[in-house]
Amino acid sequence: HPVFQVDPWWPKPLPHGYVFGSSGGVTVDAHDNVWIYSRPTSTHITMSNPPEANNGRPAPSVVEISNDGRFLQGWGGPLAMSEEERSHFDWPVQEHGIAVDNHDNVWVCGNGRDARTHRDDDQCLKFTNNGKFIMQLGHSGKSKGSLDTENLGHPSQAVYYAPANELFVSDGYVNRRVYVADADTGKFKRMWGAYGKTPDDSAPRNRGYDPVPQQFNLLHGMTVARNGDVFVADRNNNRVQAFTKDGKFLGESFVAKHTPQNDYGTAFGVALSGDKQQRFLYVADGHNEVVHVLDRKTLTEIPGAAFGRVGLYAGQFSNIHVIASDSKGNVYVGDGGGRFQKFVYKGMAR
Repeated sequence: HPVFQVDPWWPKPLPHGYVFGSSGGVTVDAHDNVWIYSRPTSTHITMSNPPEANNGRPAPSVVEISNDGRFLQGWGGPLAMSEEERSHFDWPVQEHGIAVDNHDNVWVCGNGRDARTHRDDDQCLKFTNNGKFIMQLGHSGKSKGSLDTENLGHPSQAVYYAPANELFVSDGYVNRRVYVADADTGKFKRMWGAYGKTPDDSAPRNRGYDPVPQQFNLLHGMTVARNGDVFVADRNNNRVQAFTKDGKFLGESFVAKHTPQNDYGTAFGVALSGDKQQRFLYVADGHNEVVHVLDRKTLTEIPGAAFGRVGLYAGQFSNIHVIASDSKGNVYVGDGGGRFQKFVYKGMAR
């Protein structure tokens, strides 16, 4: 099984006194640069001017970090964009989910609700690499449920699949489906729910293993393999499901099945290993604060391969939330408290 070692010096200290907010997403682009999506309004450093903390300020929502940990750029969010800029689109109330396509465009999603206007994040946004707005998929506060082809419903993650130029969205906190759109036009192409069935918002959200839930219950993370297989983290059902890119059900695995079926769930995020065959599936477990390692084909957990534990030191997790991997096999994990860590792939255990 794969072996990892945390890099305690990644990322390097950020410029301008920047501090990450709570983790909303992490992804790796075609150049192996790491994109961190955080929530600037969640930091203890408030939005007051001058800031109450004199040695720091919230980082922009979108930050690009080199593979060796250097700050490359940052943009986006309520603090880094002017009101005029934000008048052209619906920036998410709460940042959740980021993707970068093969043209270096950046997609961001959200899962919040505005306390004043009661408008929900029912959209994902597309920007150029340096933050110029391109288009919006869905509209804030407009969702009509999981069969709506025009809007999302608190989407949690977006993934770009280059061979078909498609954007896959795990949709999500309110809706109960995988949503697929053309990445250039944003035009809806297809959708499916658990087991590849039609999503049904009326299905109960209670959890159990007998019988197993027939619908998603907080679809929280997703990744797409090179061959188009889609893996989703069905968080509150404590499970991972696999599909073809067209929605044919391939299999499922319950993650840490012994965990109580409470509101927190176990399957927060999924990422694939960097080898050519992508043999392993990494599952971020936000209840047990660990990354499970599954055989990608059988979806069975590999004994002794899991890494991480609860704690605040390097290599430990506190509210593990999001996960991604790069072409070298390294794994990146974001905590709820705004900490992002790199786990360096050291080879296979002997």
